[in-house]
Parts: sequence; structure tokens; C-alpha cells
Amino acid sequence: MPEREIYLLSPRALSPETIAVAFAKTSRSPQSFRAIAAELSDEKSAQFHEKWVVGYGHASVAEHAVLHIAFENVSRLAIESIEGNRLASYTEKSTRYQKWGSDDFTIPPELEGHPLCNEHVDTIRFLFKTYADSLDPVRSLIFERFPRRENEKDEAWDRRIRSKYVDICRFILPAASLANVGMTANARALENMIRKMLSHELAEVRQIGEKVKEVALGETPTLVKYADAVPYLAETINEFNSMDTIHRIFTENEWCTLIDYDKEGEKRILAAALYRFGEMSYADALAYVKSLNDEEKPKLAESLLGRLGKYDVPLRELEYSTYTFDLIMDQGAYAEFKRHRMMTQTPQKLTTRLGYATPRLITEAGFGSQYEAAMQSAAKMYEKLYQFNPNVAQYVVPNGFNRRVLAEFNLREAFAFCQLRSAANAHFSIRRIAQRIYEEIARVHPLLTKYMKLHDETWKGVEEGYFTEV
Repeated sequence: MPEREIYLLSPRALSPETIAVAFAKTSRSPQSFRAIAAELSDEKSAQFHEKWVVGYGHASVAEHAVLHIAFENVSRLAIESIEGNRLASYTEKSTRYQKWGSDDFTIPPELEGHPLCNEHVDTIRFLFKTYADSLDPVRSLIFERFPRRENEKDEAWDRRIRSKYVDICRFILPAASLANVGMTANARALENMIRKMLSHELAEVRQIGEKVKEVALGETPTLVKYADAVPYLAETINEFNSMDTIHRIFTENEWCTLIDYDKEGEKRILAAALYRFGEMSYADALAYVKSLNDEEKPKLAESLLGRLGKYDVPLRELEYSTYTFDLIMDQGAYAEFKRHRMMTQTPQKLTTRLGYATPRLITEAGFGSQYEAAMQSAAKMYEKLYQFNPNVAQYVVPNGFNRRVLAEFNLREAFAFCQLRSAANAHFSIRRIAQRIYEEIARVHPLLTKYMKLHDETWKGVEEGYFTEV
């Protein structure tokens, strides 16, 4: 019998396109991957992709060509477009652990030469100055509450507690703030990303899309060369933006609303688990679960989830129940919420019209009036920019302002999100969201959510302990 082999086709020896061809050819060639790769050249690989991927539409082959792209000094607003692609991996400069300098912001290309440009820049600089001014008073308060350990040096002390005060001050940073992000993606996902970026409303994002295409062509000259703007996307976006009715503001006091869920979701999950390990039809499995009494169903749930450890991922059958939430959260919280790409998320544009959150430590540090002045300045500038271009107006919105997000996800993703984002080391803004989502799901599906392992607090406790106003 042939001996099993597992080995690496190294990107140091082979180009991404050649690796993709080597994997693709195995479907029709009895040769080993090494033998296939040895017969290939960059030119032959390009010819293969031109014929099969481009010509015949076998796009899955492009998934074997992987690129690592570094984005530096792009706005946090643009990063949302970069990270809006589900099938990729990202690591982003953190507002929790790093500090921003006074010039770490971008000026939207749309404002070049515009009468509002100088006033916009003045507002951004005011926000950055307020951010810088807030660091010392909040840090001093944190120093009092987390005293230096014996023989601990100043640098080590500051490093240990930095996130505790930088976490607070980040509420002032606007969406124009610059950041870096590293992305790993396959060529198929990258091609789709480039198309979306070239069709985007913002000039900065379109410029980034052009540069990404240029950079990617150096490694995958065939697989992304036909990535262009998509008229469907651009025209659909423009038409919806022109509709007057969708810009009306409707007052809604509730910030977390479970607007829809599968009423029989728990039964469907239990039935799917029986289906997986049994031989019955799904209809029979569901009928059986429905016939169980109030003592038998919990036993079945215990069999499914009772052994779940803190770091274990529950079985995929938990994906058979879904939940849809209409949420309002501060932009800082959304920056973490958006990382959960297994969800279907529809965020509205950044706005100052939904109010802003005030961290309690800002107030306790005696910085409340300066914070409020910065937020009001941003709101005033937002309205001026909105009249010119609602998309550009987003750049001036600080992290502390609230934003609407529609999200739909299954119970398996709810386990991942609620457990991770309610952890003690998670930012308090996202802990509040995670705890509330958990409580809403537990209210309708208590049988299975009881197995979630959350930090011992409530969303109301987070709100009262960490916010003066939300």
C-alpha cells in the first residue's frame, strides 16, 4: 500500500499561482503534488489559470493561492470595508493598547479644495487634542486604583494598566484616525474584495482597492487582473442613497431588540443531533423530540452540551436555530462586533444623531465637560458635512457615538460571541452587548443557553459600573 505523506508546498519555493495549479491538477493527475509542481513554471501556471479559472470559471482553484497584504495608514472607516470580507483573516492596530499621535488622521479626498475642508481638519485636530488631553487625568485615576507593585518600574507599571485608561480615551477618536491592518486571503476572496472596493462610495476605499489590485498582480498576475468595479453594486448603492424616505430618523429607545428567532429552534437542534448519530429521517427525529416530556428534553440537551469545556466548540448542529437582533451600540463596540464574520451584519452609516456614550471614568477624572465639548463639536461638523456628502460626514464621528446594526446569527455563533465578548478582559462596551444578547436568547431558549459559560455580571451591571450615560 502507498505510504501516507503530509508535507508543505512552501510559498518560499513556489509562487501562489503555481501552488494553486499544483493542487488543482490533482483532480485529474495520478502524480504526487511534488511531481506536479516540479513540472510547472510561472508561465505555465498563468496559462492554466487563464484557461480554467478565467475561461471556464473554475474559481475555486484560486482559493489555493494565498496572499498576505499589509495596509498601513488607512482610516478606520476604510478598514471597515477591508474587513467586511468574510473569508479572510485580519489583525488590526488596537485602540486598547496603542496611543494615537496628533497627526494620525486622514483627510477625505472628496474634501480637497472644498470650503469645508479647513473646518473639518480643525474639528479633527480638536478631537485629537481632546484625546491627548484626556490621557493624563484618566491615567492618574487608574494609577490610584491600581497601585504600583513592589519593585515595579514606571514603564512596567504603565504597560500593565495601559489598556485600562487607553480603553476609556479611545471614545474620542474619530473614524478619520489612521490604523494598520494585516490581511491574509486567498485570491478568489481577494478578487471579490477588490471589486467591492472599486465600487465603493468613498474615494479613499476606491483608491485602496486600486492599490490592492496593483500589489496582488505582482503575486497573482492572472487571478485578479479582471477585478474591476461592478456596475450593479455602484448603481444600487447610489439609487438607495438617493431615496429620501430611508434618511428619516425614527425614535427608538430600545437598544437591543430580538426581532425574530426560530420558535422551535431548540427542538430543531436536538432533532438534528439525533439525526446525525441515528438512522431516522429528520421528520421522525423532530417528531420524537416534540413527544418528549419536560424531564426528557433536558436530559437530551445535557447529552449534547453537558461535556462542553470552556474552550470547546459546540457541535455544528447548533447552527439550526437563528436569531435576528436590531442593535444600537457605540462605534468602539462595533469595531469589535464586526470581527464576528460568521454573523450576517448590516451596519448603518456612522452618525452623530443617535447620541453618544460617556465612560464613567471620564466623568470621575473631571474631564466630562471637555469630553462633551469634543462630542458636540463633532456633531456640529457632522451636520455640515452631511449636507455636502453623508458618506464623507462619517469621518468626523468619534468612537463614542452610537450606531445601528442589524445582525443575524445561529446559536453556535451566539456561544462563540457571548462567551468571548463577556470575558473579564473584554472591553466593557462589548461586554454590555454580549450580556444583553445572551439574556435575550436565554429568555426564549433557556434549555440550551444554560450551557454558555459567561463572566458573572449582567448588562445592567456593566452599564451602571462603566458608563455615566449610554
